[in-house]
Amino acid sequence: MTLPSTHPLVDGRTTNSALVSAFSGRRPERRPVWFMRQAGRSLPEYLRVREGVAMLDACLRPELASEITLQPVRRHGVDAGIFFSDIVVPLRLAGVDVDIEPGVGPVLGSPVRTADDVARLRDVGPLTPEALAPVSEGVALTVAELGSTPLIGFAGAPFTLAAYLVEGRPSRDHLGARTLMHADPDTWRELTEWAADVTGAFLRAQVLAGASAAQLFDSWAGSLSLADYTRHAAPSSARALAYVSGLGVRTVHFGTGTGELLAAMRDVGADVVGVDYRIPLDEANRRLGGRTPLQGNIDPALLGAPWPALEAHVRDVVARGSAAPAHVVNLGHGVPPETDPDVLTRVVELVHSL
Repeated sequence: MTLPSTHPLVDGRTTNSALVSAFSGRRPERRPVWFMRQAGRSLPEYLRVREGVAMLDACLRPELASEITLQPVRRHGVDAGIFFSDIVVPLRLAGVDVDIEPGVGPVLGSPVRTADDVARLRDVGPLTPEALAPVSEGVALTVAELGSTPLIGFAGAPFTLAAYLVEGRPSRDHLGARTLMHADPDTWRELTEWAADVTGAFLRAQVLAGASAAQLFDSWAGSLSLADYTRHAAPSSARALAYVSGLGVRTVHFGTGTGELLAAMRDVGADVVGVDYRIPLDEANRRLGGRTPLQGNIDPALLGAPWPALEAHVRDVVARGSAAPAHVVNLGHGVPPETDPDVLTRVVELVHSL
Protein backbone atom coordinates (compact mmCIF):
# COMPACT_ATOMS: atom_id res chain seq x y z
CA MET A 1 0.00 0.00 0.00
CA THR A 2 1.16 3.56 -0.73
CA LEU A 3 0.27 6.89 0.79
CA PRO A 4 -2.84 8.59 -0.60
CA SER A 5 -2.36 11.34 -3.17
CA THR A 6 -3.59 13.92 -0.64
CA HIS A 7 -0.89 13.04 1.90
CA PRO A 8 1.43 15.99 2.75
CA LEU A 9 4.50 13.98 1.73
CA VAL A 10 2.93 13.15 -1.63
CA ASP A 11 1.48 16.55 -2.55
CA GLY A 12 4.67 18.28 -1.38
CA ARG A 13 3.41 20.27 1.61
CA THR A 14 5.93 18.78 4.07
CA THR A 15 8.40 17.02 1.76
CA ASN A 16 11.07 19.70 2.10
CA SER A 17 10.24 20.80 5.64
CA ALA A 18 13.12 21.19 8.07
CA LEU A 19 11.91 18.26 10.17
CA VAL A 20 11.48 15.77 7.33
CA SER A 21 14.82 16.86 5.84
CA ALA A 22 16.64 16.30 9.14
CA PHE A 23 14.91 12.97 9.73
CA SER A 24 16.11 12.00 6.25
CA GLY A 25 19.73 12.73 7.17
CA ARG A 26 19.97 16.14 5.51
CA ARG A 27 20.87 19.36 7.30
CA PRO A 28 18.25 22.05 6.58
CA GLU A 29 19.06 25.76 6.74
CA ARG A 30 17.25 26.03 10.07
CA ARG A 31 17.72 23.37 12.72
CA PRO A 32 14.27 21.97 13.56
CA VAL A 33 12.96 21.80 17.11
CA TRP A 34 9.88 20.36 18.77
CA PHE A 35 9.21 19.05 22.28
CA MET A 36 7.84 15.80 23.57
CA ARG A 37 4.69 16.56 25.59
CA GLN A 38 4.57 20.03 24.02
CA ALA A 39 0.78 19.64 23.84
CA GLY A 40 -0.32 19.39 27.43
CA ARG A 41 -0.39 20.66 30.96
CA SER A 42 2.25 23.37 30.54
CA LEU A 43 -0.21 25.37 28.40
CA PRO A 44 -3.08 27.34 29.98
CA GLU A 45 -5.11 26.98 26.77
CA TYR A 46 -4.80 23.19 27.12
CA LEU A 47 -6.09 23.27 30.68
CA ARG A 48 -9.08 25.32 29.53
CA VAL A 49 -10.17 22.96 26.74
CA ARG A 50 -9.52 19.85 28.85
CA GLU A 51 -11.56 21.06 31.81
CA GLY A 52 -14.03 18.35 32.80
CA VAL A 53 -12.87 15.95 30.08
CA ALA A 54 -11.10 12.71 30.98
CA MET A 55 -7.74 12.13 29.31
CA LEU A 56 -8.69 9.17 27.11
CA ASP A 57 -11.97 10.85 26.16
CA ALA A 58 -9.98 13.90 25.03
CA CYS A 59 -7.76 11.67 22.90
CA LEU A 60 -10.78 10.12 21.15
CA ARG A 61 -12.68 13.32 20.39
CA PRO A 62 -11.22 14.25 16.97
CA GLU A 63 -11.89 17.99 17.14
CA LEU A 64 -10.51 18.27 20.68
CA ALA A 65 -7.42 16.14 19.99
CA SER A 66 -6.73 18.24 16.91
CA GLU A 67 -7.08 21.53 18.77
CA ILE A 68 -4.74 20.37 21.53
CA THR A 69 -2.17 19.21 18.94
CA LEU A 70 -2.24 22.61 17.23
CA GLN A 71 -1.90 24.73 20.40
CA PRO A 72 1.90 24.48 20.87
CA VAL A 73 2.53 24.95 17.15
CA ARG A 74 0.65 28.24 17.25
CA ARG A 75 2.24 29.38 20.50
CA HIS A 76 5.87 28.28 20.17
CA GLY A 77 6.51 28.17 16.42
CA VAL A 78 7.90 24.63 16.68
CA ASP A 79 8.75 22.76 13.49
CA ALA A 80 6.31 19.89 14.02
CA GLY A 81 3.12 18.92 15.76
CA ILE A 82 2.93 15.65 17.66
CA PHE A 83 -0.53 14.13 17.60
CA PHE A 84 -2.22 14.40 20.97
CA SER A 85 -2.97 10.93 22.23
CA ASP A 86 -1.63 8.39 24.71
CA ILE A 87 0.22 5.13 24.30
CA VAL A 88 -2.66 3.20 25.90
CA VAL A 89 -5.27 4.54 23.45
CA PRO A 90 -4.90 1.51 21.15
CA LEU A 91 -5.39 -0.75 24.17
CA ARG A 92 -8.66 1.04 24.92
CA LEU A 93 -9.70 0.74 21.25
CA ALA A 94 -8.94 -2.99 21.40
CA GLY A 95 -11.34 -3.40 24.31
CA VAL A 96 -8.85 -3.50 27.20
CA ASP A 97 -10.24 -2.09 30.46
CA VAL A 98 -7.74 0.74 30.93
CA ASP A 99 -8.03 4.29 32.16
CA ILE A 100 -5.64 7.06 33.14
CA GLU A 101 -5.88 8.07 36.77
CA PRO A 102 -4.74 11.64 37.46
CA GLY A 103 -1.47 11.62 39.34
CA VAL A 104 -1.00 7.88 38.75
CA GLY A 105 -1.07 7.08 35.04
CA PRO A 106 -2.53 4.11 33.14
CA VAL A 107 -4.39 1.65 35.36
CA LEU A 108 -5.91 -1.61 34.11
CA GLY A 109 -9.06 -3.22 35.46
CA SER A 110 -7.41 -6.64 35.25
CA PRO A 111 -3.67 -7.25 34.69
CA VAL A 112 -2.52 -9.72 32.02
CA ARG A 113 -0.23 -12.28 33.66
CA THR A 114 -0.99 -15.78 32.38
CA ALA A 115 -1.22 -17.65 29.10
CA ASP A 116 -5.01 -17.67 29.45
CA ASP A 117 -5.02 -13.89 29.96
CA VAL A 118 -3.02 -13.43 26.77
CA ALA A 119 -5.25 -15.86 24.88
CA ARG A 120 -8.27 -13.73 25.80
CA LEU A 121 -6.51 -10.65 24.45
CA ARG A 122 -5.63 -12.40 21.20
CA ASP A 123 -9.27 -13.43 20.73
CA VAL A 124 -10.13 -9.76 20.29
CA GLY A 125 -8.45 -9.69 16.88
CA PRO A 126 -6.73 -6.78 15.12
CA LEU A 127 -7.83 -3.17 15.35
CA THR A 128 -10.25 -2.34 12.54
CA PRO A 129 -10.42 0.91 10.54
CA GLU A 130 -13.76 1.51 12.22
CA ALA A 131 -12.21 1.29 15.69
CA LEU A 132 -9.41 3.61 14.60
CA ALA A 133 -11.73 6.14 12.97
CA PRO A 134 -11.52 8.74 15.79
CA VAL A 135 -7.73 8.70 15.48
CA SER A 136 -7.74 8.95 11.69
CA GLU A 137 -10.26 11.78 11.78
CA GLY A 138 -8.29 13.70 14.40
CA VAL A 139 -5.10 13.41 12.37
CA ALA A 140 -6.83 14.51 9.16
CA LEU A 141 -8.32 17.58 10.86
CA THR A 142 -4.91 18.50 12.26
CA VAL A 143 -3.00 18.05 9.00
CA ALA A 144 -5.51 20.26 7.19
CA GLU A 145 -4.68 23.08 9.62
CA LEU A 146 -0.91 22.56 9.79
CA GLY A 147 -0.19 23.27 6.12
CA SER A 148 3.54 22.93 5.54
CA THR A 149 4.28 22.04 9.17
CA PRO A 150 4.58 18.25 9.49
CA LEU A 151 2.65 16.17 11.99
CA ILE A 152 4.37 13.35 13.84
CA GLY A 153 2.33 10.27 14.64
CA PHE A 154 3.29 8.24 17.65
CA ALA A 155 2.72 4.97 19.45
CA GLY A 156 4.05 3.09 22.44
CA ALA A 157 6.55 0.31 21.89
CA PRO A 158 5.32 -3.22 22.64
CA PHE A 159 7.62 -3.73 25.63
CA THR A 160 6.23 -0.66 27.40
CA LEU A 161 2.64 -1.62 26.60
CA ALA A 162 3.28 -5.18 27.79
CA ALA A 163 4.82 -3.83 31.00
CA TYR A 164 1.66 -1.85 31.71
CA LEU A 165 -0.51 -4.86 30.88
CA VAL A 166 1.41 -7.15 33.24
CA GLU A 167 1.90 -4.70 36.10
CA GLY A 168 -1.60 -3.26 35.82
CA ARG A 169 -0.30 0.25 36.54
CA PRO A 170 2.96 2.24 36.36
CA SER A 171 5.89 0.49 38.03
CA ARG A 172 9.29 1.65 39.15
CA ASP A 173 11.21 -1.48 38.15
CA HIS A 174 8.75 -3.46 35.95
CA LEU A 175 9.68 -6.53 37.93
CA GLY A 176 6.50 -8.42 37.06
CA ALA A 177 6.99 -7.93 33.33
CA ARG A 178 10.65 -8.84 33.48
CA THR A 179 9.85 -11.94 35.53
CA LEU A 180 7.22 -13.11 33.04
CA MET A 181 9.70 -12.54 30.24
CA HIS A 182 12.04 -15.14 31.73
CA ALA A 183 9.58 -17.43 33.52
CA ASP A 184 7.29 -17.96 30.54
CA PRO A 185 8.99 -16.67 27.38
CA ASP A 186 6.34 -18.15 25.07
CA THR A 187 3.54 -16.25 26.81
CA TRP A 188 5.68 -13.13 26.87
CA ARG A 189 6.33 -13.44 23.13
CA GLU A 190 2.62 -13.85 22.39
CA LEU A 191 1.79 -10.84 24.56
CA THR A 192 4.36 -8.56 22.92
CA GLU A 193 3.36 -9.73 19.44
CA TRP A 194 -0.25 -8.83 20.24
CA ALA A 195 0.86 -5.46 21.57
CA ALA A 196 2.96 -4.91 18.44
CA ASP A 197 -0.01 -5.54 16.16
CA VAL A 198 -2.29 -3.21 18.14
CA THR A 199 0.19 -0.35 18.45
CA GLY A 200 1.46 -0.86 14.89
CA ALA A 201 -2.07 -0.52 13.50
CA PHE A 202 -2.51 2.64 15.62
CA LEU A 203 0.68 4.12 14.15
CA ARG A 204 -0.22 3.12 10.59
CA ALA A 205 -3.64 4.79 10.87
CA GLN A 206 -1.97 8.07 11.81
CA VAL A 207 0.45 7.89 8.90
CA LEU A 208 -2.23 7.05 6.33
CA ALA A 209 -4.35 9.93 7.65
CA GLY A 210 -1.53 12.42 7.07
CA ALA A 211 1.31 12.16 9.60
CA SER A 212 4.65 12.91 7.92
CA ALA A 213 6.78 10.97 10.43
CA ALA A 214 6.23 8.41 13.17
CA GLN A 215 7.80 8.01 16.60
CA LEU A 216 7.82 4.84 18.69
CA PHE A 217 8.15 5.49 22.43
CA ASP A 218 9.67 2.77 24.59
CA SER A 219 9.29 4.50 27.93
CA TRP A 220 10.44 1.55 30.04
CA ALA A 221 13.05 -0.14 27.83
CA GLY A 222 15.78 1.35 30.01
CA SER A 223 14.95 -1.26 32.65
CA LEU A 224 16.36 -3.97 30.36
CA SER A 225 19.89 -5.17 29.76
CA LEU A 226 21.07 -5.12 26.16
CA ALA A 227 20.80 -8.91 25.98
CA ASP A 228 17.24 -8.91 27.31
CA TYR A 229 16.22 -6.05 25.05
CA THR A 230 17.65 -7.75 21.98
CA ARG A 231 16.01 -11.08 22.74
CA HIS A 232 12.71 -10.12 24.39
CA ALA A 233 11.79 -6.60 23.17
CA ALA A 234 13.47 -5.81 19.85
CA PRO A 235 11.53 -8.39 17.76
CA SER A 236 8.18 -6.93 18.75
CA SER A 237 9.36 -3.35 18.16
CA ALA A 238 10.47 -4.38 14.68
CA ARG A 239 7.05 -5.94 14.16
CA ALA A 240 5.32 -2.69 15.19
CA LEU A 241 7.48 -0.51 12.94
CA ALA A 242 6.88 -2.87 10.03
CA TYR A 243 3.32 -1.52 9.90
CA VAL A 244 4.68 1.76 8.46
CA SER A 245 7.97 0.61 6.95
CA GLY A 246 6.70 0.54 3.36
CA LEU A 247 4.93 3.89 3.44
CA GLY A 248 7.93 6.19 2.94
CA VAL A 249 7.76 8.02 6.26
CA ARG A 250 10.76 8.43 8.54
CA THR A 251 10.58 6.74 11.92
CA VAL A 252 12.07 7.75 15.27
CA HIS A 253 12.70 5.41 18.18
CA PHE A 254 12.99 6.93 21.65
CA GLY A 255 13.35 5.51 25.14
CA THR A 256 14.45 6.75 28.54
CA GLY A 257 17.56 5.37 30.19
CA THR A 258 18.47 3.62 26.95
CA GLY A 259 22.03 4.83 26.38
CA GLU A 260 23.27 1.23 26.24
CA LEU A 261 20.51 0.24 23.79
CA LEU A 262 20.82 2.95 21.14
CA ALA A 263 22.19 0.80 18.32
CA ALA A 264 19.76 -2.03 19.06
CA MET A 265 16.85 0.43 19.05
CA ARG A 266 17.92 1.79 15.69
CA ASP A 267 18.38 -1.68 14.26
CA VAL A 268 14.73 -2.63 14.78
CA GLY A 269 14.03 -0.45 11.76
CA ALA A 270 14.20 3.18 12.92
CA ASP A 271 15.64 5.96 10.78
CA VAL A 272 16.29 8.32 13.70
CA VAL A 273 17.23 7.68 17.32
CA GLY A 274 15.91 9.85 20.12
CA VAL A 275 18.40 10.35 22.94
CA ASP A 276 17.45 11.11 26.53
CA TYR A 277 19.25 13.65 28.71
CA ARG A 278 21.59 11.14 30.37
CA ILE A 279 24.07 10.82 27.50
CA PRO A 280 25.66 13.63 25.42
CA LEU A 281 24.71 13.66 21.76
CA ASP A 282 28.29 13.42 20.52
CA GLU A 283 28.72 10.23 22.56
CA ALA A 284 25.40 8.90 21.27
CA ASN A 285 26.60 9.62 17.75
CA ARG A 286 29.81 7.71 18.44
CA ARG A 287 27.88 4.71 19.75
CA LEU A 288 25.73 4.75 16.62
CA GLY A 289 28.71 4.83 14.28
CA GLY A 290 28.20 8.37 13.07
CA ARG A 291 25.55 7.44 10.49
CA THR A 292 22.20 7.98 12.24
CA PRO A 293 20.25 11.25 12.59
CA LEU A 294 19.64 12.13 16.23
CA GLN A 295 16.84 13.78 18.16
CA GLY A 296 17.26 15.37 21.57
CA ASN A 297 18.31 16.06 24.24
CA ILE A 298 17.79 19.17 26.38
CA ASP A 299 17.45 18.22 30.05
CA PRO A 300 13.85 19.05 31.08
CA ALA A 301 15.11 20.06 34.54
CA LEU A 302 16.89 23.05 33.04
CA LEU A 303 13.63 24.51 31.74
CA GLY A 304 13.12 25.78 35.29
CA ALA A 305 16.67 27.11 35.68
CA PRO A 306 17.73 30.74 35.16
CA TRP A 307 17.91 31.64 31.46
CA PRO A 308 21.74 31.93 31.28
CA ALA A 309 22.08 28.32 32.48
CA LEU A 310 19.41 27.07 30.08
CA GLU A 311 20.83 29.04 27.16
CA ALA A 312 24.31 27.65 27.73
CA HIS A 313 22.87 24.13 27.92
CA VAL A 314 20.86 24.52 24.70
CA ARG A 315 23.93 25.84 22.88
CA ASP A 316 25.93 22.86 24.13
CA VAL A 317 23.24 20.41 22.95
CA VAL A 318 23.20 22.02 19.52
CA ALA A 319 27.00 21.94 19.31
CA ARG A 320 27.17 18.27 20.27
CA GLY A 321 24.34 17.45 17.87
CA SER A 322 26.42 18.86 15.05
CA ALA A 323 28.55 15.70 15.21
CA ALA A 324 25.63 13.65 13.85
CA PRO A 325 24.57 13.47 10.19
CA ALA A 326 21.49 15.53 11.15
CA HIS A 327 19.90 16.72 14.37
CA VAL A 328 16.40 17.62 15.52
CA VAL A 329 16.44 19.50 18.81
CA ASN A 330 14.09 18.14 21.45
CA LEU A 331 14.06 17.39 25.14
CA GLY A 332 15.64 14.34 26.69
CA HIS A 333 12.14 13.50 27.95
CA GLY A 334 8.79 15.34 28.06
CA VAL A 335 7.90 18.90 29.03
CA PRO A 336 7.26 19.08 32.80
CA PRO A 337 3.75 20.35 33.61
CA GLU A 338 5.06 23.30 35.63
CA THR A 339 7.17 24.67 32.74
CA ASP A 340 6.65 28.33 31.85
CA PRO A 341 5.41 28.28 28.22
CA ASP A 342 7.34 31.47 27.48
CA VAL A 343 10.55 29.60 28.23
CA LEU A 344 9.77 27.02 25.56
CA THR A 345 9.04 29.77 23.04
CA ARG A 346 12.37 31.38 23.91
CA VAL A 347 14.20 28.06 23.43
CA VAL A 348 12.63 27.68 19.97
CA GLU A 349 13.76 31.19 19.03
CA LEU A 350 17.29 30.46 20.28
CA VAL A 351 17.59 27.20 18.36
CA HIS A 352 16.33 28.84 15.17
CA SER A 353 18.89 31.61 15.58
CA LEU A 354 21.90 29.31 15.83
